Amino acid sequence: MIAVITGAGSGIGAAAALELAKRGYRLVLVGRTPEKLAGVADRIASVTETRPDTITADFASLDQVRYLADQLLRRYDDIHVLINNAGVMTSQRRITADGHELIMQVNHLAPFLLTNLLFDRLKFASARVISTSSIAAYSGTIDPSDLSRERRWWNSWLQYFDSKQANALFTVSLAERGLNATCFHPGVVRTPFAGDTLTMKLMLMIPGLAKPPATAAARLVHLVTHDDGINHPGRFFMGNGPAWVPRRMKDPELAEALWEASCAATGLR
Repeated sequence: MIAVITGAGSGIGAAAALELAKRGYRLVLVGRTPEKLAGVADRIASVTETRPDTITADFASLDQVRYLADQLLRRYDDIHVLINNAGVMTSQRRITADGHELIMQVNHLAPFLLTNLLFDRLKFASARVISTSSIAAYSGTIDPSDLSRERRWWNSWLQYFDSKQANALFTVSLAERGLNATCFHPGVVRTPFAGDTLTMKLMLMIPGLAKPPATAAARLVHLVTHDDGINHPGRFFMGNGPAWVPRRMKDPELAEALWEASCAATGLR
């Protein structure tokens, strides 16, 4: 079973990779830092005696996402699991070379493009597609016509909320198109993620709130290995079960509008 994990250089992705490797999955680790990917691959090889494949790609560049998809299609006849885990959170507004706000591009547009470029291969293998979303999605107010918040007030957390809501709506759309797609809330995780924001610094100071990456990774591995990952397509998970979500996270019309806007933003037909 071949599993592709983005954002695999550290944190949740690295922890999930180790656990899946122990369970016999053949892994393809994707990240933007070759040294970090090599370190994760070395650790897995030392435990399982099988070294994962690695591919470097920075989701701040859609050309690199296209390169990643091309490499995956060339190297692997079957892809059984795609884990869209790569993400970013930054306190500074940045526009990528593709013309999109960085948080929205890395967290939504890049995995949207990657999944669509792999769609036929995934569909053929009855693959599972799991996205790392967040309970932050509950507060999202995504506007498909203004994904980069050019016409609305930009705030890093508001944009992050929107990007995580996009993950949930994308999951709905993928399920509508026949893929075994789910997404999940990892919890507050003790990693460098969003480390330059005051909010995350304060949360990490609360005793017991932040959990180690392995705790969040266990939720991800559950969706990869358990029947829940195919029995609840389109659903948002908290813990190891599907959760109630507000209508904006499952609205099929909003999901379709986001799909069309994302196609336009990434150059897909």
